[in-house]
Amino acid sequence: MGFQCGIVGLPNVGKSTLFNALTETAAAASANYPFCTIEPNVGQVPVPDPRLYEIAKLAKSAKIIETQLAFVDIAGLVRGASKGEGLGNQFLGNIREVDAIIHVLRCFEGDVTHVEGRVDPIADAETVETELMLSDLDSLERRLVAISKKAKGGDKEAKVQEAVFTPVLDLLRDGKPARLYTPKDEEEARVFRQAQLLTSKPVLYVCNVDEGSAATGNAYSQKVAEKAAAEGAFSVVISAAIEAEIAQMDPADRPAFLSDLGLEETGLARVIRAGYGLLSLITFFTVGPKEARAWTVHKGAKAPEAAGVIHTDFERGFIRAETISYDDYVKFGGEQGAKEAGRMRLEGKDYVVQDGDIMLFRFNT
Repeated sequence: MGFQCGIVGLPNVGKSTLFNALTETAAAASANYPFCTIEPNVGQVPVPDPRLYEIAKLAKSAKIIETQLAFVDIAGLVRGASKGEGLGNQFLGNIREVDAIIHVLRCFEGDVTHVEGRVDPIADAETVETELMLSDLDSLERRLVAISKKAKGGDKEAKVQEAVFTPVLDLLRDGKPARLYTPKDEEEARVFRQAQLLTSKPVLYVCNVDEGSAATGNAYSQKVAEKAAAEGAFSVVISAAIEAEIAQMDPADRPAFLSDLGLEETGLARVIRAGYGLLSLITFFTVGPKEARAWTVHKGAKAPEAAGVIHTDFERGFIRAETISYDDYVKFGGEQGAKEAGRMRLEGKDYVVQDGDIMLFRFNT
């Protein structure tokens, strides 16, 4: 479905190392100097979901297909980017295209060059956020002049835009991101989405710590966690160095390696799941002897929309969805058991898909 999380941050905080580990490739060159990533690298990453393997086992599916999430490695930003410093214009253009922001913060000491000459993840976060807010501020101020003229002339769309952009501009002038704005109705929400403001995007802070702090975090990551909590955001602790090492291992050797480090799962699994949640996405499944497959929809999607994710014909000709919850599918040993227990439901066009639903769509072509 093309959902993209942009990996951003100051130069040399571990963005490309994280991206390489995420995609288990060396597609993004990581080096100890700023701007080693010039073009955004995009990697499709499977979303880990143990439920998929469980239902595949019950259905004896020959093939398993996980749902995917795209991660974009974007060139490092520096102070003054909103005025074109460094690769500022390119950075801002690339980030405008993503759906959510994975903000990597350096939370480790060491010899790797820091563009500001110190380790301070909170200041780093504020530097990036300030540049994004300045860009949004400049963009909105210029746009609002023309919009206000149209609104005075009676243009209905301009009136809605003015009603949305004026309070958003107040937020930005007060040093607050646009994502704190709450639309009054769907029309305002549409205008707000279409504005593609950089600070309207949801943010996940990823604390890149030293190897010894991967399991527990450290003082730096604790400060980031407090900042995230105050903003209603989320943070995840990882060691990009460890993740890069794990990515090169035989999958069979990974559990023991993680256990030795006091970790139950990779940091990447947490980052991927958090990115998925950040976009308010949920998973539904289709399952049979040929394949078990996970699919992605926005939370709140109705059954025909979910059908359309599989094929547009399914949405156009939607009749009903034969639906079993994941828990019932497992509890009763698969589709037949769930049917016999009366746990298969026939859902119509107004049904809101639930996370973990196992669905079979009936449609007319």
